[in-house]
Amino acid sequence: MKRFILSLLVFVIAVGMVSAQAEVGADDPFMIGVDSAQQMLKEVSVDKFEHDGFWYATMSSDEGYVTSRLFFGGPDGKEPVPEEADMDISDDYVFGIRADFLRRGYNSFFVRPLRPIPIEGITKTVSVWAVGRNFNHTITLLIQDYFGRDYEIFMGRLNFQGWKRLTVAIPPQTPSGATGVTQRSYHYPNQMGVRIMGFRIDCDPLEAYGSYYIYFDDLRAITDLFAEHDRDPDDMQDGW
Repeated sequence: MKRFILSLLVFVIAVGMVSAQAEVGADDPFMIGVDSAQQMLKEVSVDKFEHDGFWYATMSSDEGYVTSRLFFGGPDGKEPVPEEADMDISDDYVFGIRADFLRRGYNSFFVRPLRPIPIEGITKTVSVWAVGRNFNHTITLLIQDYFGRDYEIFMGRLNFQGWKRLTVAIPPQTPSGATGVTQRSYHYPNQMGVRIMGFRIDCDPLEAYGSYYIYFDDLRAITDLFAEHDRDPDDMQDGW
């Protein structure tokens, strides 16, 4: 008798749990509503590579030398950021880099802005259009949080012809802050997001000879502006 009552009690509890789960996820079986209620995702333009001298390239003098400049052009089929569709914003140029190698080896060169480019909000993804010339080189995104810590995020190989949009997800910060990219401090809400520090191109030693050309255009990010929108405008600003 006791065994029957215990089995009946377990059955009732299980049915209640299933009913509760069905009720919570009835409209959204993937439960994304819980997260999306606290997000305000928006695609933003970080830089269009339109200003001469803002981006530059560097390379170790023992490996070779680099030159860079703006060129007129751009990828076909590139759609503007929705909020910029009706704005008269120039987007006519791309940034080109030529690397000349002195010898074969594990050579690398960097593409950097004159100053770090901050991204508002909590960055989810970063994308850039690139021409890779079908070399087996790799590209890595260089970012920094507001505490000065540097991160390197692998974006992919450049073994493709013509223009291609490269997109990488920013590893989310865990609640403990032990892993992922730190983008928010719960003690200092004004220190939020990441800054773009540039790119590193690591060259395949079998193809690191002669000259190599690469082009960049339209650096963008998808960012969560919920915390920015919810910020208290009368809050005090630290750092004095």
